[in-house]
Amino acid sequence: MKYKLGAYWGKCKVGLNPQKTMIIYSILFLLLSNAVTLRREKSIIYSRDAIIILLFSCLIALKSLNMYFLYKGIGLYGGLFHVTPITQTFHIFIFFVSAIILQLTAFYPRKVWIKNYASLYNLFFKNFIYDTNIVNKMGQQYRIIEYPLIILFIIIGGTFLVSASDIVSIFLSIELQSYGLYLLSTLYRNSELSTSAGLTYFLLGGLSSCFILLGTSLLYANSGTTSLDGYYVITGLSSLANEYTNNILDWYKPLYLNISLLIMSVGFLFKISAAPFHFWSPDVYDAIPTIVTTFVAIIAKISILIFLLEIIHYTSNFYFAFSFSWTTGLLFSSFLSLIIGSVLGLSQFRIKRLFAYSTISHLGFILLALSINSLESIQAFLFYLMQYSISNLNAFVLLISIGFSLYPFVNNGPLRYQYNNLLDRNNSPIQLISQLKGYFNLNPVLALSLAITFFSFVGIPPLIGFFAKQMVLSAALDSGYVFLTLTAILTSVISAVYYLGVIKQMFFNEHQYKLNQDLEHTKFKANVVSSVNDEGYVDTLSFKFNNIVLSSCLTITISILTLTLLLFIFTPEESISMANILALILFNP
Repeated sequence: MKYKLGAYWGKCKVGLNPQKTMIIYSILFLLLSNAVTLRREKSIIYSRDAIIILLFSCLIALKSLNMYFLYKGIGLYGGLFHVTPITQTFHIFIFFVSAIILQLTAFYPRKVWIKNYASLYNLFFKNFIYDTNIVNKMGQQYRIIEYPLIILFIIIGGTFLVSASDIVSIFLSIELQSYGLYLLSTLYRNSELSTSAGLTYFLLGGLSSCFILLGTSLLYANSGTTSLDGYYVITGLSSLANEYTNNILDWYKPLYLNISLLIMSVGFLFKISAAPFHFWSPDVYDAIPTIVTTFVAIIAKISILIFLLEIIHYTSNFYFAFSFSWTTGLLFSSFLSLIIGSVLGLSQFRIKRLFAYSTISHLGFILLALSINSLESIQAFLFYLMQYSISNLNAFVLLISIGFSLYPFVNNGPLRYQYNNLLDRNNSPIQLISQLKGYFNLNPVLALSLAITFFSFVGIPPLIGFFAKQMVLSAALDSGYVFLTLTAILTSVISAVYYLGVIKQMFFNEHQYKLNQDLEHTKFKANVVSSVNDEGYVDTLSFKFNNIVLSSCLTITISILTLTLLLFIFTPEESISMANILALILFNP
């Protein structure tokens, strides 16, 4: 067995994944508080509570990470789950990314900034009261109290899936994660598009679950065990038996396991929308609200890909150079994802559909590194997955911020009627690529941040995306995958066309926005109440529309993520070294 169970069980049973235990207890606490509260506008408070829960879980996981590095791996709950340095590291990563996404519903997107009232004293000891429409306080995302609760359920399912070590726990974990994602997609009850997309996601997700259930059933029928450790042992022994023409396991052939795993992998490729099972993702990503798309497009993929990592590593056939292996299907999916994600993205005019095909293209690189299963390719896989998740998160946060920043403008171009009649404008203000025309003239900082993110997607040096692609292509060449390497290079060039097309429209086209005349000549009123004055002194002030800016949570998040992509070349050691160490631990248990 690859995990040390007996000698360390007594030392570790007190702290078995305490971060998951904390999340479960926190969900129960939030559900109970929701049942007894008299007010329903608690969503923003719950989102902030969820952020605190996730950040505290990160600290707990970091504190226990040294123990898992020491023991290389610990089995939990009778072998249903396991914890290794890789699973624990990505638990922390999932918690951290989820906390960033929850900021979108934990803080209002806009604020009033007046220089005379910008001191720290006024920030902490004075309350500003003004029109709620200015900060979008009545947005639907701030009135859905179930949103942070469902996200916590999804995170529990995802972290359990990362640590799953039995086909029973695999299926239960993926279904817990998937059901939460279905509910999250249909959570905006007044959005017809969201409801339709959620039903599509549910139906096709149910189909993919059937493939997973069929694959796991065949695994049990052919081997008589539900433990992944058993499959690893059977694969190794049967490979040795066939290699040396011995009759040790003549009754069992590796082909049985390969076919069963291939069927199961089809279900997981459905879940992550890799080609040729990608057809649902552009429609679903485009129809559901952008805030929900941010979570669905990132977190669901991380957990499944990390789960696939150990299965691929321990069931690869090291003894047969020309025999069939189920990872060949992943290579084929990688090839199709590279082509489909790049070519079909050229014809898109809706921004979230473009992001969906971009994700499919990048999944081609991720699956290529995953299928090769060498030390160098696993290093590239871990690094690529982390950097692309951060880049994708930054792209969606920027898209949401751009939508909130355009509130004082109205479109005056020939397509103004089309823009004004877009469905679900309140939940997804930016839907068409043409809405970004000339945005650099309106907000140069956000436009530059989005351009840097797109350049990282393309793989232009010295941004972080270049180093990730270079690591994957180098690993593929070293392993002899010359054709797939050439395909990846060509498709990267093709995908650069639609990224650069968006950048061209932002920087070199004239914008067609004009300031709303109603706002231009309006003076807004606000009351400033001192929280330390017993008499409740109220000061009245007036301000104009240009005093309304994006909130600090959005601007700080965008700044940190963009600088991470841009300045990676100056501090590359930490992230690359972490990927190297995790890969070395996997190959030297």
